[in-house]
Amino acid sequence: MKNIFKQAIVAVGLIAAAQGVLAAGDAAAGEGKAAMCAACHGADGNSPAPNFPKLAGLGEKYLLKQMHDIKAGDRQVMEMTGLLDSMSEQDMADIAAFFDSKTTQLAGAKPLTVRVNSGADVDGLALGETLYRAGKADVGTPACTGCHSPRGQGNEPAGYPRLSGQHADYIEKQLRDFRAGARVNDGDQRTMRSVAKNLSDAEIKALANFISGLN
Repeated sequence: MKNIFKQAIVAVGLIAAAQGVLAAGDAAAGEGKAAMCAACHGADGNSPAPNFPKLAGLGEKYLLKQMHDIKAGDRQVMEMTGLLDSMSEQDMADIAAFFDSKTTQLAGAKPLTVRVNSGADVDGLALGETLYRAGKADVGTPACTGCHSPRGQGNEPAGYPRLSGQHADYIEKQLRDFRAGARVNDGDQRTMRSVAKNLSDAEIKALANFISGLN
């Protein structure tokens, strides 16, 4: 009886190990599988269009989660409707590994003036930096640095994406979507929705512009 139990434990361990191997992404295998993504995201994950996100170096764990969420319908991305339906877990893991292995090309921040709710015109770069590094203490909005790091490099083990160098237009849209509840795949803690809900349009624009120049 003990031998049967031991054999069962070993078998379960081998199955788990095999699943772990399957879940590991292979960047080399992902290159060919990612060819379909190039039209929007660029062959190396550096999208030339500001409305499509750069995927290069974004974080393997984060990229895989987004594909899972889009495939399951938990994140609505019209341009990706049906594109992931036939992909296996391994396919998505390989694609995530491929894009994460690439180097992000920095978008670069631009001089910007924004009009805040008081009606004053302020330096958008300075406002964006303040929001990124300090948040808005008066309404409990945390700094972005806690999850995405001071340089915008993200936190790969935690699945927090790299923001540095991302297109400002794309970041702005995501923050607006989180604020409006149009994007809700930020977990049970509603982290991004909680952050975005107290940001004005001007603050979102300033923050997105600053982030695009982080490195």
